[in-house]
Amino acid sequence: MTEVIRARAIRVTLTATDAVVVDDVDLSVGEGQILGLAGESGSGKTTLGLALLGYARRGTAITGGEVWLGGRDLIALSPKEQQRVRGSEISYIPQDPGTALNPARRIDFQITEVLRVHSPSLQGAEIAARVATVFGEVGLPSDPAFLRRYPHELSGGQQQRIGIAMAFISQPAVIVLDEPTTGLDVMTQQRVLETIKALCLSHGTAAVYISHDLAVVGALADRIAVMYAGELVETGTTAELLSGPAHPYTQKLLEAVPEPRVSRAVQGLAGRAPSPGSRPEGCAFAPRCDIAQDICSTKVGVAELGPGHLVRCHFARRTETTSRRLVGFATLETGAAARLTVNGLSAHYGAREVLSGISFDAAQGDCLALVGESGSGKSTLSRCLVGLHHDWTGVVELDGRPLALDARRRDAESRRKLQYVFQNPYASLNPKKTIERNIALPLVTFGLARGAELRAAIVRSLEQVALDASYCERFPFELSGGERQRVAIARAISSGPSVLICDEVTSALDVSVQASVVTLLQELRETLGLTLIFVTHNLALVRTIATRVAVLNAGRLVEIGDAERVLDQPVESYTRLLREHTPSLEEARDRARRERSDAVS
Repeated sequence: MTEVIRARAIRVTLTATDAVVVDDVDLSVGEGQILGLAGESGSGKTTLGLALLGYARRGTAITGGEVWLGGRDLIALSPKEQQRVRGSEISYIPQDPGTALNPARRIDFQITEVLRVHSPSLQGAEIAARVATVFGEVGLPSDPAFLRRYPHELSGGQQQRIGIAMAFISQPAVIVLDEPTTGLDVMTQQRVLETIKALCLSHGTAAVYISHDLAVVGALADRIAVMYAGELVETGTTAELLSGPAHPYTQKLLEAVPEPRVSRAVQGLAGRAPSPGSRPEGCAFAPRCDIAQDICSTKVGVAELGPGHLVRCHFARRTETTSRRLVGFATLETGAAARLTVNGLSAHYGAREVLSGISFDAAQGDCLALVGESGSGKSTLSRCLVGLHHDWTGVVELDGRPLALDARRRDAESRRKLQYVFQNPYASLNPKKTIERNIALPLVTFGLARGAELRAAIVRSLEQVALDASYCERFPFELSGGERQRVAIARAISSGPSVLICDEVTSALDVSVQASVVTLLQELRETLGLTLIFVTHNLALVRTIATRVAVLNAGRLVEIGDAERVLDQPVESYTRLLREHTPSLEEARDRARRERSDAVS
């Protein structure tokens, strides 16, 4: 396979302190090949992806290495020469499609602007033909009415496909994709992944696909490079890394991925990756590694387990991956009284009906997962339950007592017993208040504790989410995403609720952190007898936490039942579609094993 781009000894540092962000990275990608770049947040994936364009974010600098594309070292080019190359020979798709599109410009202006800048020889009819072709490739209409829309008039999936079209329209040799499907529902994600793979094959484009989710990477990539603390710790074919991972970190990442096809326990990764400037000597993963020995703290081992399968570990060895059966968690007892009952709930935004006749119940210790695509009504339903959306009809009862539409019209006891954890851990806490003051708010509001009792109650809440008293004095910006989400959960349970609504609480988290949060919620359900309403578009997660599943489609409840029955024997075609479009690590592994077997034979 013809090599398109090669990076050698890439090094990126912080300009203020010279602390190393990315260190001594080598990689190459061939024509039509997709390289998956995997790792936790903070591992340096995005920094490396931008370095491949010869670009460094504010506060950082590329201080070593080369990036060869088309016979030129991009890092050695002048800024003007780099600008000419970016967008024409190498393109970039950011994680958030909203940041790639100008909200004040129509789609037709933005897509044709790329051609005017990078393909100035094209004229009107040629530009229109190129736009029609690439929009057809990404599954979007190219009629004048659609092209005249603004970004806010498009769904998230449409915005992301516009971003892909803008990246591919100038027919670059290389494209870097930075988590382009994070936050998308599984069906939209599958369409985007299929689009990327088809375009790379048809155009012969080399791609670097950045993600923290090895199930997604396994479904798309030809090769995988795993990053930790700014270094590549394992690189090999998808078949090698999924069926026989050799680095302990790669093995931990795989153990954290939920599986939609079989019940399996997910295991979070304790601790957190070291930040630039505080990375230890030797192997950076050693403080979190189960098999580390003294030599690991002073020297990094390097092993080649096969052609192109490189591992930075003294004790690297292939480990055949197996499914871990899910340990059973406590479920509701037969005949338990319904704690939360919803009957005939319909909701509107103005004249538009977004929920129609929703009815279900959830008992003590139950975990009801609300699943469906973006726009299916999941979040609106959860906001109705907690009283944050006011334009709805029907009946919602908590422990047999009807709830008012608006949370402000509900009595304090009802508000205390029904708590909500929001999707974004970065926006759900007051950044100007310490963790102690954030958690104190519901305790003070409901008059549950004051003085010394207040501090003790806050510490108990933190301990229930596996954090200690030292977190009290910290501010939200000092915490990782997973720690912030744990604090948000601690605040929600501090008032002793009976029902906890979790609205996409893991969608913005790494898979290892996601696994820790899901395990935490399972344990809280058992120990506190909580009833959970778990809102998600990720069917794989449902396997690990839910006792029952309710499937929403276009505002209607199309299927509800025991989790195992709904996931294994879905009745509705829509539920089957959700299941089929959810990335499966087991399927990726099966393909990997077949490929390894075929290669040997």
